[in-house]
Amino acid sequence: MTRPRTVRLYGQMAEFASPHDLLAAAGAARSAGYRRLDAFTPFPIERLSETLGHRPSRVPMLVLIGGIIGALAGYGLQYWVSAVAYPLNIGGRPYNSWPAFIPITFELTILIAGIFTVFGMLVLNGLPTPYHPVFDPESTRVFLEGLSPSGVFDVEY
Repeated sequence: MTRPRTVRLYGQMAEFASPHDLLAAAGAARSAGYRRLDAFTPFPIERLSETLGHRPSRVPMLVLIGGIIGALAGYGLQYWVSAVAYPLNIGGRPYNSWPAFIPITFELTILIAGIFTVFGMLVLNGLPTPYHPVFDPESTRVFLEGLSPSGVFDVEY
């Protein structure tokens, strides 16, 4: 026995005939107080990201911080083991033999930067989202229809 699938409203979408109309509508929506906006276009439109209110990404800074932490941790761990905790004089090499430490340092740099990338992206995107914000579909539909689009559509899931 299968349960009937309930259709819930996820949001609303408007279609515009030209890039100029889309930019004007995005500016009007931001001015009206809508903050969760997105636009899908078949080609890049100049100033669209700024009009929608998108900020520059903070992920590159998180990747840099993760890479620095990984490099310091990789080098520090090898230095501590080779020169402090268990020093062995093999073939007259110094305890702090940095050329031998490069591969592990590099690998931990990449590993920790990758981990910071994944978890930083998830946190900055607000994921996981256990709920969807409640939309007011009627006032949003009236607002979108007032922007003279080619059509207004419900997006359901």
